[in-house]
Amino acid sequence: MANYAMAFDYKLCINCHACEVACKEENGIDLGAENHRLWIDEDFDAEKDFFNLSQVTFIQQQCQECQDAPCIKACPNEAIYTDENGIVRLHKEKCDLTLTCMNACPYGARYIDKTNHITDKCIFCADTRLVRGETTTACQITCPAKVRIFGDLDDAKSEISQTLKKREYFQLKPNLGTKPKLFYLK
Repeated sequence: MANYAMAFDYKLCINCHACEVACKEENGIDLGAENHRLWIDEDFDAEKDFFNLSQVTFIQQQCQECQDAPCIKACPNEAIYTDENGIVRLHKEKCDLTLTCMNACPYGARYIDKTNHITDKCIFCADTRLVRGETTTACQITCPAKVRIFGDLDDAKSEISQTLKKREYFQLKPNLGTKPKLFYLK
């Protein structure tokens, strides 16, 4: 199958939140700040710009699609698994809201879906766009600044593979050894 991942040219972000709205619409998530599969954090830089104003960087946050996912190990019901496309998923019928997965996630990426009584997170539109054969996520296609690059890491010709070969990047909390598949381009 595939080994899906995402890269962010995060400095292009204009903080419009179109990605958040598109995600909620595509995946049937209730509106509201406490319900999110992805969100934007603001990082204020102490360095001042030409006009002596603080710089603000917007950092895209969501499930890091860890290759060594703490949430999988923490789930007592074996409800969380990695699918054939390398996406960390949930067997909804096995989730009993013990919340051990939420507590284990070092990225704060899981939330409680009160409608379905499960923990939820970004799954790269696997239940919607990917299942229909589309190769973009709702957040990616909606972004006016084209911040997100989504694709198959195992395809050497994919845009994400080509970009990661050419550009420097970093990952969040690499010291934890979770091997995230989200890349922030420098």
